[in-house]
Amino acid sequence: MKISEILNNNKVTVSFEVFPPKEWAKIDDTKAIITELSKDRPAWMSVTYGAAGTTSGYTTEIANAVKNLGITPLSHLTCINSSREKVNSVLDELEKNGIENILALRGDIPQGFEGGAGQDFHNAYELIAEIKKRNKFCIGGACYPEIHPESKNRVEDIAHLKEKVDVGLDFITTQMFFDNEALYNFREMCAIKEINVPIVAGIMPITNARQIKRSIELSNCSIPKKFERIMDRFGDNPDAMKQAGIVYATEQIIDLMANGVNNIHIYTMNKPDVAHRIMEGLSAIINE
Repeated sequence: MKISEILNNNKVTVSFEVFPPKEWAKIDDTKAIITELSKDRPAWMSVTYGAAGTTSGYTTEIANAVKNLGITPLSHLTCINSSREKVNSVLDELEKNGIENILALRGDIPQGFEGGAGQDFHNAYELIAEIKKRNKFCIGGACYPEIHPESKNRVEDIAHLKEKVDVGLDFITTQMFFDNEALYNFREMCAIKEINVPIVAGIMPITNARQIKRSIELSNCSIPKKFERIMDRFGDNPDAMKQAGIVYATEQIIDLMANGVNNIHIYTMNKPDVAHRIMEGLSAIINE
């Protein structure tokens, strides 16, 4: 099923993100993880793409395994190190496996990366346009509630997002954020600029205090005082921090839903127990 069809139902959705292994020898371990995650019946499950195009074949393998579990898969595809030939080869493979949904991204640039020979796509809108030519896939994109780290300001950031949407995005998924007001402000700005595709709110449960530095670097998100106090109080106690992080993420989602944000994407970090505990905390709310 195409994710655009799921989103058009106007029902509450919770989806999960997983990442493939770095080594083929661990592919069965990852398949066991997605089997556990599938028990919570997410609306769809997205599968990431390695930096600079690494593990791209593993992405298709895991996305296909998600599909075989009866869950709608969303396969990531990035520009970095990708020639037109390589992108179309991946698209052929996805189409052959009946995978209808793609999250089209520029991709995180690895430190020291200067671009590969034959790289034909440098921005996400170029990749989106290439995928759109086939008229076969539902295409999602990424957005930053608190401005892309490389953008000069909010105006420039929204302009780039508008460009991607106009090329052919069917929905957008936010990077993680910890202050819901950032999402509400972003949603209003999108409406003003006539970015009318569904917005899926990305939530990262922070269960380990060491996660937070990397999370900030990737998403350019701010940390509210409330969450700072949680980390100060529980950061040195792994069990307490895990529990507090799960509760915080669950409360974030409840507040989002109470304010009309019905589509939630959980960055699971391949931790089924964390996803399961969040879903337990939402059980009656999701089915409300």
